[in-house]
Amino acid sequence: MQLAGKYPASLRMRVMRDYIALYRAKGLRPEEYYEFEFEKRSEEFRRDFLGLDEQRYYLELLNPLKYLSLARNKFVTHRMLENTGVRTSELYGYYQPEAHYAENLECAGDLAAVLRILKAKGVQSCVIKTTESSHGDNVWVIKSIDYQDNDAILTRFDGQQLTLSSVLGDEALIFESVVHQTAQFAAFNASSVNTVRFMTALYPDGSAKVIATFMKIGRDGRCVDNAGGGGNVDVCVDVATGEIRHAIQFDGWRHVQDIDNHPDSGNPLNGVVIEKWEGIKAEVIRFQQAFPYCKVAGWDIAITDEGPVVIEVNDFWDRTGQFFIRKGWRNEIRDCYLAWKATGKDYSVGPQRLPLDDEKMAAKFR
Repeated sequence: MQLAGKYPASLRMRVMRDYIALYRAKGLRPEEYYEFEFEKRSEEFRRDFLGLDEQRYYLELLNPLKYLSLARNKFVTHRMLENTGVRTSELYGYYQPEAHYAENLECAGDLAAVLRILKAKGVQSCVIKTTESSHGDNVWVIKSIDYQDNDAILTRFDGQQLTLSSVLGDEALIFESVVHQTAQFAAFNASSVNTVRFMTALYPDGSAKVIATFMKIGRDGRCVDNAGGGGNVDVCVDVATGEIRHAIQFDGWRHVQDIDNHPDSGNPLNGVVIEKWEGIKAEVIRFQQAFPYCKVAGWDIAITDEGPVVIEVNDFWDRTGQFFIRKGWRNEIRDCYLAWKATGKDYSVGPQRLPLDDEKMAAKFR
């Protein structure tokens, strides 16, 4: 990436000198400097921002790759969380095209088996997800199912119809219940489940805390709250109070507008306080304590009338939330890392996330 080419000629030398200083100090990547607009950021943000390479170094110990499947595979995560009393959506079934030998009322290897499972459980609506995807990719919200003799007609949230047989392919899928958010959260955007990202940290004494919170809100007519490269609304949530702040319309890096109201509904965002915030926060802390395999995690949480529901656990999250909350979380992640490091135990035994050519870079963070 040619960082200098992204800036007017009058700024190029200053930007390059500034970037080189940040690279030497904290291993900042060129795309991070550009996307997060470091030339405009406060000294506090520049100091406390956690970049990819430094994050990867800390997570080598905190979230070792030997536990990767517990957070990355949605079927495994479902079962792990359910067994520890963490609230999730109901899991109807798991389609694994290699699982002909293991079919039961949960696991299916072909169309006929999936149909048997869904019919036996009386499923009339559901969410279908690939098991390894993230950021709202490969998610189908099905509002009705018309069962046929040897297939089923699925009607999506937007009215489009498709057959179950066309959905089943080479990728593993899970079928789970539709989550119904509170009236407050539906008012932000009714077509999507609008989730709060809770960043949590677990410490060697068993205590846990929430270190950052922000919210992803969909746009009218979209079923997911995260549009990847842009096209959604994001807000900071004050950890202490649950008050929404710093709302933005995010249409891609360097295409961001500050807003006070949702651009489609016009409903207010800034200043709104999330209902029952203290109870929600306490439950998410319990979720982290029940999932010690990831000692720092990014939880995508739906807020329902029954309480918080886990949509996804992220063991290796992106850095974008620091942009939304306008504050870096380097110190919190590093403090957690140092606490576990001080125990003298090597929790990272097994495969490694850090390539050999990055070991010199990692020396900065020891």
